[in-house]
Amino acid sequence: MDASSRPSTDRVSGAAKSARARAEPPSFDRIALHERIGYAFSHDALLTQAMLHASAAKRGDRGNERLEFLGDRVLGLVIAEALLSRFPGEREGSIARRHASLVSQPVLARVAEAIGLGGFLTFAKGERDAGAAANPAILADALEALIAAIYLDGGLEPARAFVLREWEAMIVEGSTPPSDPKTALQEWALARGLALPAYRVVKSEGPAHSPRFEVTVAIEGVPAAAGEGRSKRAAEKGAASALLAVVQSLEAAKPAKPAKRTRRRG
Repeated sequence: MDASSRPSTDRVSGAAKSARARAEPPSFDRIALHERIGYAFSHDALLTQAMLHASAAKRGDRGNERLEFLGDRVLGLVIAEALLSRFPGEREGSIARRHASLVSQPVLARVAEAIGLGGFLTFAKGERDAGAAANPAILADALEALIAAIYLDGGLEPARAFVLREWEAMIVEGSTPPSDPKTALQEWALARGLALPAYRVVKSEGPAHSPRFEVTVAIEGVPAAAGEGRSKRAAEKGAASALLAVVQSLEAAKPAKPAKRTRRRG
C-alpha cells in the first residue's frame, strides 16, 4: 500500500494503545465481525473501541464517539469521490443532494443493520435489553466509528473498499437525485392546505467536538416524528424523513375511494 494513503505508524499505534487502555474486554466475536465486514484488523484495540458504546465506557471515556467523528469525515470523502466519478456530468447541487442522502442516519442505520452490527456492540448492563442494539442513531454512530477504525488500522484504501462495497447499490439506485426531505415534507403539507411543518429542538448534548441534537417536527393531524444529528439542520432532515415515512404509510393504509358509477341511459 502507498505510504501516503496510510495514517502514520505513530498515529495508529498511539490510537491503538489509547483504545486498549480505555476499552473494556470485548464481548463480541471478533473473527465473525471480520468476516462480516471483509476486513481483518491488525490492531484489535481499535475494533474494540469502535464497538464500545458510551454507556459501557469507563469514566472519562466517551466510548466510540471520537472514532465516530473521524469516520463521518472518511465516509463523506469516499462517497463524494464516488459520486463525482459516477455522475461526471451532474451539477454540484444534485451531487450534494445525493451525498446528503447517502451519509444520512437512515442510510447508515440500514447498512449497519445489513451487517448485523448491533449484535457486536458492547453496552452497559440493561441497555441491550432496552433496545439500544436496534436504535438507528446508535447503529449509525457505530458504523462511522467502524469506518474510522478501519482507516486508522489499514489506511484509506481498505476504508474506501469497505464503504464502496456496502454503499454500491445505493449509489446507483435511481436515475434522479433525491429531493431534500424538508422540502418534500413542506410540499406535502402545502398540497393538502396544511400549515408548514413546525420544528423544535428537544435535546442538545455531547462534547463540543461532537454535539448531538434531537429535533421533533409536527404537522396538524399527524403524529410528530423525531430525528437526531450532529447539527440542528441534520436533525431536522432526519425528523422530516421520519415524518415523511409516517404520512406515506398513513396514506397507503387509507381505503381506496370507490369508483363512480355511471348511469345507463334507458
